[in-house]
Amino acid sequence: MNNVSDNEIIQSAIKLVNEGLRVTFPVKGYSMLPFIIGGKESVDLVKPDNLQVGHVVLAWVEGCRYVVHRIIQIDGDKVTLMGDGNIAGVEHCLLSDVAALAINVVTPQGKHHHLYASWRIKASRLWWRLLPIRRWILAIYRRTWLRIVS
Repeated sequence: MNNVSDNEIIQSAIKLVNEGLRVTFPVKGYSMLPFIIGGKESVDLVKPDNLQVGHVVLAWVEGCRYVVHRIIQIDGDKVTLMGDGNIAGVEHCLLSDVAALAINVVTPQGKHHHLYASWRIKASRLWWRLLPIRRWILAIYRRTWLRIVS
């Protein structure tokens, strides 16, 4: 049996993205709740271009791991990221460490939902403002909605 590491899969996806292809990539974990459900949904990745605050990206952070998180600040070539489902903590990387831009959320049924639809942009901005109370909203979300969709 050939065991392929997560890093090898990510590197293969990045290579395809750099060749101009769109890659559907599974997301793990709950760090992007409520906008992306890890373990259930995937994201469509494309070559990063004209990155902006609010974009969801695949990036090599802290020189040690890849994450799919939202850009919360760009200062020159320095990027700060944070998962929507996180209540504290940020990651840092350089613009050159951003390997791909997520453009769609892909449901288990294969439906593609554009991440930058007007309502999603407004919802993510509101979600950012709710950071101080995110812990409680996420707790309720995990105990109710995630159990319904499981």
